[in-house]
Amino acid sequence: MSSPVTRRAAITAGLAAAGALAVPAAASASPARREGTLTTAAAPSPVLGEDIAYIAYLPYGYRRGRNRYPVVYLLHGRGDDMTGWSRMKPVLDELIAEHRIPPVIAVMPDAQYSEAGGYYVDSAFTGTPAGRPVETAFTTDLIAHVDGTYRTRTDRASRLVGGYSMGGAGALRYVLAHQDLFAAALVLSPAVYTPTPPADSSVREFGAFGDGETRFAEEVYLAKNYPALLATVDTALPVHTYVAVGDDEWANPDPADFRHDLDFEAAVVHNHLKRTPGVSTEFRVLGGGHDWDVWEPAFADGLPHLFTALGEA
Repeated sequence: MSSPVTRRAAITAGLAAAGALAVPAAASASPARREGTLTTAAAPSPVLGEDIAYIAYLPYGYRRGRNRYPVVYLLHGRGDDMTGWSRMKPVLDELIAEHRIPPVIAVMPDAQYSEAGGYYVDSAFTGTPAGRPVETAFTTDLIAHVDGTYRTRTDRASRLVGGYSMGGAGALRYVLAHQDLFAAALVLSPAVYTPTPPADSSVREFGAFGDGETRFAEEVYLAKNYPALLATVDTALPVHTYVAVGDDEWANPDPADFRHDLDFEAAVVHNHLKRTPGVSTEFRVLGGGHDWDVWEPAFADGLPHLFTALGEA
């Protein structure tokens, strides 16, 4: 695996070549089109013993003002990288320009741990590659770095988390397991299963939910999965969620295993959430599969819903 510095340089070059890295807003934006900027950076992580690479979206006017901003952390899916979310820059620009959301900082961290299948949890797997304390690193080192580097609002009501697929599973876990840090979550096509993943699921492959030499331990998955977290929700720290899924998600080839299809599982997630005191939720089924045909419109619809729930619209 390439080092974080080498990988960050390559990603920066790729974004620039694709035109995804905007020049500073003061130089490029006209009054009719106020654009934010994307930049690559890295957060030191003593927990991991290496930097966490990330892309940051800074809203128009950030560099010239003194305002502080809410932050949304955007988690990519399995096998993807931090550039996956960079395509949402025009959507963020538009939502802010139309006053559907407040100006916001978006942080898109890279998560190549466990062969990009680490599911944003702390892993106790000791095989190859060994699990990493990803959840602790992201919820301590990354947040501390972002709050210390950018003009963020550091109250929990100003911090959101979102993700698609594996990242949707991570976002759901973080908003429930870390209510002191996050007040809302955008949960898109979450790769979560009840009670445990089917035998052919990639969740079992990469050691994220392993224990020692055991690559997948059901007791570990059950302890980290959202039903266990819902049982411990603190109603004094309410959370808001927006769950979306496509109507053409991949179907398990065994008809008897339909309960593990992600469209079914997403509906189960929503049903669990709406029955939990202290949790509010919205649920959408959109036309499309496990791809950006679903995630882009869901992002554009879901983020305003969450900011409205937080009293920010």
